[in-house]
Amino acid sequence: QVQLVESGGGWVQPGGSLRLSCAASGFTAEHYPIGWFRQAPGKELEGVSCISSYDDSTYYAYSVKGRFTISRDNAMNTVYLQMNSPKPEDTAVYYCAAGLVVAGWGDDSWYDYWGQGSQVTVSS
Repeated sequence: QVQLVESGGGWVQPGGSLRLSCAASGFTAEHYPIGWFRQAPGKELEGVSCISSYDDSTYYAYSVKGRFTISRDNAMNTVYLQMNSPKPEDTAVYYCAAGLVVAGWGDDSWYDYWGQGSQVTVSS
């Protein structure tokens, strides 16, 4: 059974740091593009970052580039999203997702499997 489980969310102060984890089971995550999305209250789902399966190329939304880093630990079958210098506007529920074939990383329709989400709140 394919499953993605996010963890590591919570409250963080602006300028702090937080690392989200996405633990995969039922499949080998390194063989799939894995994306992070977020949804803030009253807003649409937004693509945050993606790591490819081919060569581990990484992609970021303009709003998080230079602050967030996506990475894989293949031994742990886990993908991470390191959030540095978060801002209040980063507050959202964060989801990880895996796609068999992803032509547009920021388009959620390409992804087949989703985690349950993890709340991140950035405030002082």
